Order: sequence, then structure tokens, then C-alpha cells
Amino acid sequence: MNVKPWDEIAGKIRLLEFEENFDLIVAIANGGIIPAAMINQRLQIPMELLKINYRNAKQQPVYDSPRLLEPLHFNVSGKKLLLVEDRVKTGATLNYAVQLLSAAALVKTFAVNGKADYALFDENCFSFPWIVGTAAIKKTVHYSY
Repeated sequence: MNVKPWDEIAGKIRLLEFEENFDLIVAIANGGIIPAAMINQRLQIPMELLKINYRNAKQQPVYDSPRLLEPLHFNVSGKKLLLVEDRVKTGATLNYAVQLLSAAALVKTFAVNGKADYALFDENCFSFPWIVGTAAIKKTVHYSY
């Protein structure tokens, strides 16, 4: 499977223009943690985790529908949120997360790959450099000093 290089993803995140001023980044764990951290470094706003599970590592559903694994331990009431996921296939997890965050004033979605308010790619499946084996990661990182 094709692997997107770190610098291509990081470059797109660096250039992405958000129309809103968000109060909070919410990462769907586990897939959204790395891209949310990259956005957090750029925007310098707080980040929280929303622990939801639906698919296994091979992208096969493990439940009939997404499940909340841990109650929300943060307040979203009246806040403008950027909800971050790595990959959106059917939208089930993202839509469920939006429902869970309904007390927010605004929820905009971000995906590295798939359909979202903000997306870097909308392509056939590809591997992320933070998921694949060490050898593949070394091939996708290009250092410049």
C-alpha cells in the first residue's frame, strides 16, 4: 500500500487555512491523535481526546456502530471545535463524534484523507507514515538542515 510522506502531510497542514478561530482541537483516538498534534503545534490551542472505536487496524468494523470507550472529561459547551480524524471511510465515526459534541457552538471536521470540512486528501486508501513499520517511516522522512 502507498505511504504518504511525512513532509507532504506536514506541508499541507502548514499551508491549510482555517476560516474559523477554534477554541479546542478534539482528536478522535487513536487515529486522529498525530494529525491533531500537528495542528495543535501550528494553532497553539488546547487539545483533547475523544476515545471512540469502530474499526480495527485493518480498517474492518469491529462493532455494528462506533462506540464511545470513555466518557468525555472535558467541556465543549459553547466552544468552537476542530474535530480531527485520520481517515474518513463511511463517515460513521465522524458523524457519531459530532453528535457527542452537540453542546459545542460549532464543530468543524478535519481528515487527513476522506470527506470532511477540511481534508488534505480524498483518495483511495493509503498508509500514514506514523502507522507503518520503521523501515517504511525511514523511507518517507526527508531531512533538510
